[in-house]
Amino acid sequence: MDDDKFLHLIKKQDLSEDVRFYFICKNKHYFINNGRIKPGFSSKIMMTKNRDSVLSVFSKMGFLFDEIIRMRVIEHGKNSDELLYVLNLIPLNRKIRTFLDWGVFSPEYTRDMSRLFEVRNALGHAVSIDDVNYIPNKKISLSSKTGFDRFRRDFERSWKKLLQTYVEQQKPIRSQLGKSLTH
Repeated sequence: MDDDKFLHLIKKQDLSEDVRFYFICKNKHYFINNGRIKPGFSSKIMMTKNRDSVLSVFSKMGFLFDEIIRMRVIEHGKNSDELLYVLNLIPLNRKIRTFLDWGVFSPEYTRDMSRLFEVRNALGHAVSIDDVNYIPNKKISLSSKTGFDRFRRDFERSWKKLLQTYVEQQKPIRSQLGKSLTH
């Protein structure tokens, strides 16, 4: 089912309150939760050179990680408070490794994501970006112009790849959901 048909079908339905599904159609994000469809966040990330901004974009990435796991574990986008609880207990580096084990991420992409999330972990324990280094090949300060520009470029490239991966991972759930709504 193409994007336009799926969106039209979803928008005209009375959705069950137990359906939870975050999906991307035509580069727009949507979230079905509690029987309603709402806009999701933007595909374009805005990152400025400060701790809160960087942590904010990582939280979006972490959210998509959890949703990929949900899609692979629970069919039809059913809501599960228990699974959400467990997902919050799993460290991000283990989620990244799980995606490698499942064949969702390539070894190179896993390496790149792990390097990015080292920055996130360091920022979680730092007062500002002045205290954090990014180590893609050699150690560079995140507070330097070249360090932050390199980090942002690498993050944006990984973000785009994650969105492409997410669209691929949502296909089976989207198909199941579409079929269940047309019958």
